Amino acid sequence: MTDKLLFRGGTLITASEMFEADILVADERIVAVGKDLTAPDAQVVDVQGKFLLPGGFDPHVHYDLPMFNTVSSDDHYTGTKAAAFGGTTTVMDFIPQDWPTLEEAYQAWRQKAAKSAVDYGFHMNITRWDDRTRAELPRLPEWGITSIKVFMAYNGRLRLQDGEIFEAMRLAWQHGILTMLHAENGDVIDILVREALEAGHTEPIWHARTRPPEGAVDAVLRGAMLAAQAEAPLYVVHMNTAGGAEMLQYAREQGVPVMGETCPQYLFFTEEDLKRPDGAKWICSPPMRTEADNDMLWHALEQGWMSTIGTDHCPFFYDGTKPIVYEGEEIAIPGKELGKDDFTKIPNGLPGVGDRLPVLWTEGVVKGRLTPQQFVAYTSTNPAKIFGLYPRKGTLAPGSDADIVVWDPDMKVTYGVAVAQHRTDYNLYEGWELTGFPVQVYLRGHLIVREGEWLGRRGMGQYLHCGQPTIL
Repeated sequence: MTDKLLFRGGTLITASEMFEADILVADERIVAVGKDLTAPDAQVVDVQGKFLLPGGFDPHVHYDLPMFNTVSSDDHYTGTKAAAFGGTTTVMDFIPQDWPTLEEAYQAWRQKAAKSAVDYGFHMNITRWDDRTRAELPRLPEWGITSIKVFMAYNGRLRLQDGEIFEAMRLAWQHGILTMLHAENGDVIDILVREALEAGHTEPIWHARTRPPEGAVDAVLRGAMLAAQAEAPLYVVHMNTAGGAEMLQYAREQGVPVMGETCPQYLFFTEEDLKRPDGAKWICSPPMRTEADNDMLWHALEQGWMSTIGTDHCPFFYDGTKPIVYEGEEIAIPGKELGKDDFTKIPNGLPGVGDRLPVLWTEGVVKGRLTPQQFVAYTSTNPAKIFGLYPRKGTLAPGSDADIVVWDPDMKVTYGVAVAQHRTDYNLYEGWELTGFPVQVYLRGHLIVREGEWLGRRGMGQYLHCGQPTIL
């Protein structure tokens, strides 16, 4: 690669503006943005008729995650490669608290993630609240981690009690660490799961029926009020209900610094999809809900109630007994067939990191639900700000990393598993007709995807030290 690149003739889109401009890149950074830039020693990239977007920032992915006697099918290389094909150049993964100390967990996950093909940061799960965790939590920013995640569900495995969540978020914010919350009612879920199995209900639809939406609505408000009492901000992950969105906005109107994230699956699918013969493909937690919930979540995005759109990318094979070929190698990992006779044994999670930008552009921007600027805000700028990586990430401005997506707004794509590049055997958007697609993707000025061709490499992603979170 030449030391300098000059993107000439494109339309630049940020979270607030859309204007014609050239971009000059040198030494992996943007050095100038403006009209009619000149740089005789630069390689010119002609982007006439194209949009220039900042690389997508997915704040919520799970790679190489153990679950139910298997592991998610994308590791930190295959999952970040898939991200790049969809125009995402920064991801944030979650470190499980599966080691005796937080430092051991961090070091283990750094080793796993070293193969990443795009830049990455971490959140730390806090699923065990004891004196050792209390003592070690303030050290997280030393390792570049300024966000933790706590759970109100998964009793006996991941859940903290409300008092522990209150104490964790209060201590975390004293040290500049943002708390993220999985908002469901674990007690009610456990009762309903037990009753369903006792009654012989084992089909995938019972995953949704045993996680009622009211539990999410209750948990969003409960989490927000705990945050108010802790005098700390809160970020609610993967919001899936109309009532939850309303509780989020209610809390924000009361002055509580609470932010919401939703995901594409909650905008397009419903629990009716779990009734399909292949309904296990749609199982994630929390589950999809109803068309009314889809509509309200779109409304929340249009009105600015939400702050980000992540993916909760955590794919599993639909049929892990049948190998697929990935980069010339046969891969077979046990998947959702593990729960063919019991919905509680179906690994929870979906592919999505590569789908997010192309699907949301067609369904959001092309269909007039989101402006191009809102699209950039939700999928890049806002997460970069919230997790302390702006303006290095999330925008196209002098000094920012040259994470540049050349977007063809006229390109037509019949989408599906072959296009998406996830290491799994299905795609939720199979056969969808999309308009607008990334044709070139640059990571810090390095061309890693060109018209469907992979030019990146394993391990070229950099670990990002997150700074002080920003409350939006």
